[in-house]
Amino acid sequence: MAIGGLISNRNFGSFVGSGNGVQNERGRLGLYGADISNRVIIPRAIALCRNHQPRKILSLQASLQHDTGHMTSFGCFLQPGNLEHHGIRFKNSNKNTSRPYYKSSEESDITEEVVDSLSSAEALLVQGNRNKASPWWQQFPRRWVIVLLCFASFLLCNMDRVNMSIAILPMSQQYNWNSATVGLIQSSFFWGYLLTQILGGIWADKYGGKLVLGFGVVWWSIATVMTPIAAKLGLPFLLVVRAFMGIGEGVAMPAMNNMLSKWIPVSERSRSLALVYSGMYLGSVTGLGFSPMLIQKFGWPSVFYSFGSLGSIWFLLWLKYAYSSPKDDPELSEEEKKIILGGSKPREPVTVIPWKLILSKPPVWALIISHFCHNWGTFILLTWMPTYYNQACTPTSHMVLKFNLTESGLLCVLPWFTMAVLANVGGWIADTLVSRGLSITSIMQSIGFLGPAFFLTQLSRVKTPAMAVLCMACSQGADAFSQSGLYSNHQDIGPRYAGVLLGLSNTAGVLAGVFGTAATGYILQRGSWDDVFKVAVGLYLIGTLVWNLFATGEKVLD
Repeated sequence: MAIGGLISNRNFGSFVGSGNGVQNERGRLGLYGADISNRVIIPRAIALCRNHQPRKILSLQASLQHDTGHMTSFGCFLQPGNLEHHGIRFKNSNKNTSRPYYKSSEESDITEEVVDSLSSAEALLVQGNRNKASPWWQQFPRRWVIVLLCFASFLLCNMDRVNMSIAILPMSQQYNWNSATVGLIQSSFFWGYLLTQILGGIWADKYGGKLVLGFGVVWWSIATVMTPIAAKLGLPFLLVVRAFMGIGEGVAMPAMNNMLSKWIPVSERSRSLALVYSGMYLGSVTGLGFSPMLIQKFGWPSVFYSFGSLGSIWFLLWLKYAYSSPKDDPELSEEEKKIILGGSKPREPVTVIPWKLILSKPPVWALIISHFCHNWGTFILLTWMPTYYNQACTPTSHMVLKFNLTESGLLCVLPWFTMAVLANVGGWIADTLVSRGLSITSIMQSIGFLGPAFFLTQLSRVKTPAMAVLCMACSQGADAFSQSGLYSNHQDIGPRYAGVLLGLSNTAGVLAGVFGTAATGYILQRGSWDDVFKVAVGLYLIGTLVWNLFATGEKVLD
């Protein structure tokens, strides 16, 4: 006969079951002190008398009356004094906090079954009630809140960076800038960007990624909003503001790397980094897509005002939800903390950077050299891509020139969009391989080097702009696998110094962009696009060799 009852949170109250399970609307349960309003039907039970003769019972109270000779309420049933002869003992006498444990005697079989059912039902009800009380967004893993906020910051980072490449056209017409002045303005961003690569890593490792990344976003957002004002004041003011913007964006990657090294377990590292870096690619897509429309409708200053103001919204969310380390987050559950830390204790912030030790490790130099080789090809493709579309596809280049601003923008953003998609695909593939016990250090970065090298060699054979765009997109799509290779390796070899390591390698990467962009112009004056691509392919091959000889996925810095 089924035993029915409605269970709530203080005592079991009057509990009288029938064959159909009669519920008391105000019953109470007092093991955890949590409000439980759900109804629980106790499973059918067979009571055993002391003479071991089984018989069916109408309710648990009837069973107790048979055994003890008097009526006992269910609330009294779980009191220590009434349960000793039933084979149930309590670890302490506080009935509101004690949990019973049971003897394995025949007499207590029915009691174990019933109380175990109550314990399981109670746990389910507590969890169910918690889920009902908390909205879905509060149940979302806290570590992935950090990942999404970093993704949003990188989205804003490239939106604010690429808008100048569109706005510079009407600006140069308004202020009568020649090509040399335009080049000076474009390069001024890198003055500040180079300055804070290593410093940003040091600050993040010492003071926490939340403070440093928050500072960076606010700083570059203010510089973005100030750009139209500085342009009106004069060229020197504009150069300073662009350099200031570079200072803010220079700390973003080291600070983000520091944050994720503390928040993301190894099993989720590749996909989280891929998602964050895809924010940069989608930021370029968004910036290149919306800038022409804003300029045509509201004028070029609107691009800087609208994009820059978005940073204030992000900063408010960052202040509310972000923490530099899991140990700083008061709302982080113990279950998620175990997933993040994997049984290890969180380390204290770095106070002294062991530069000699860091620079003595071959895997560190493999990172630096490979980052240089990688960014040489990446920067020249993304910087010179529009020029290549116009010049390299002769005699069919007039096909490209027929496109309007929006249509031409599609050709520029397609490789970025491809990178955003394939970076996340590569991240999921990498984490799947890691979960199966396979090493991904060589595999993913080899694809990131050899894939672009192959498609660049095919560019010399294309005859139409469409095929050129396809090769570019495939090249950059394969390049995106580097997000699961060298870009995640900083956290593998030295999680405590992840910010500093990324600052070191990205400094080499930025220098590759500066020198590669200038060298491409020099090569084109004396040679052809084939020569440009041969240099990039050569560096990709050097990077592949260095990476596979010296890189490792094991921790070398503790």
